[in-house]
Amino acid sequence: MSSVTDFLLNRASEPRLEAPAPSISALDRAFACAARAPDHALLRPWRYLVIAGDDLKALGDLFAAAYSDNIDDAKREKMHKKAMRAPMVIVGIASPKKHPKVPEVEQVLSAGASLSFLALALQDAGYGVMWRTGGMAYNPVVLQGFGLEKGESIIGFLYTGTVSSAKPAVPRPELSEFVAHWPIK
Repeated sequence: MSSVTDFLLNRASEPRLEAPAPSISALDRAFACAARAPDHALLRPWRYLVIAGDDLKALGDLFAAAYSDNIDDAKREKMHKKAMRAPMVIVGIASPKKHPKVPEVEQVLSAGASLSFLALALQDAGYGVMWRTGGMAYNPVVLQGFGLEKGESIIGFLYTGTVSSAKPAVPRPELSEFVAHWPIK
């Protein structure tokens, strides 16, 4: 097996992240990798927002504003802490284009592959990542706060930084649990 395969077999999400965040050069290289995702008709149906430093406080404010109707101080603090889980949050956005031969679902899958390539490239550069979604990815206040256009959607919040402590290995499924050979007999 190649070093790429070995890398993939050892990939893990890392929830405990601290500064430093990826450098500009590591980030640029990772975004160059993200742009290599499979992309029928070269539509580039994705875009990204990078949030770091003091802007994470504004992200926490946006998360809190998403629940402004029924939020107390404890919930507001919890929303702010979600934004501070890492020194950098990258918002992956699916941005499908109208195309006669490329359906929207293919474009969303391409955006997901792009975010996955980004995560893998950041991990290869020595950073930890945690791909999260949750209610914030679908909340209209958050979507508006990020300036999403009609038809766009958040495919994930990629938290990234330096791993502060590795989590225990996660058991992986047996191949027979999700692979079959067709025709099935």
